[in-house]
Parts: sequence; structure tokens; C-alpha cells
Amino acid sequence: MCRSIKRLREGSEVAPPDEVREAALQFVRKVSGFRQPSARHRDAFDRAVDEVAEASQALLDAVARELA
Repeated sequence: MCRSIKRLREGSEVAPPDEVREAALQFVRKVSGFRQPSARHRDAFDRAVDEVAEASQALLDAVARELA
């Protein structure tokens, strides 16, 4: 049912943005309980994925800068 969580950072190497977005999608699916949200919930679902991906990318970039 649940895929293994992939590490998005190894040392100062950060995963590409598409992998960060996939991780955000997996997280929002788990939290919301939706694999595919209905049309009624699609905007909120997509917005949540975007926000989680953005926050995750910012975190990874900041950590990578500090380790470089």
C-alpha cells in the first residue's frame, strides 16, 4: 500500500525538483486519504502538493548550502 520513502538529500547533493514534487504528492495523498481527489477537491489537493514541494525544496536548498 505505501511505497518506501526515498531520501531526497545525500550530503550536499539534493534531489531534482521532479523528485521533490513526487515526494510531496505522496505525502499529500497519505495525509488526505485521496489517491485521486474528486474534481471538487482537485484545486485544494494541487495547492497542497505545490506548497509542500516548495517548502521541501527550500529546506533542502538551505541545508545543502550550509553543508557546502
